[in-house]
Amino acid sequence: MTDRDPFAEGERAARESIPAGANPYQDGSDEHALWAAGHEKVAGKIEARESEGS
Repeated sequence: MTDRDPFAEGERAARESIPAGANPYQDGSDEHALWAAGHEKVAGKIEARESEGS
């Protein structure tokens, strides 16, 4: 059994340019929400940097 961290997986997916729609967890589950939150955290930072031109 592996200890999966959906939040960390979402962060990693965003860093690897995997779209938010690729969330592997069932919609409506806690894991889905955690994955999405992790993805949004990183994607938002990436987007902010790109809009600043850096």
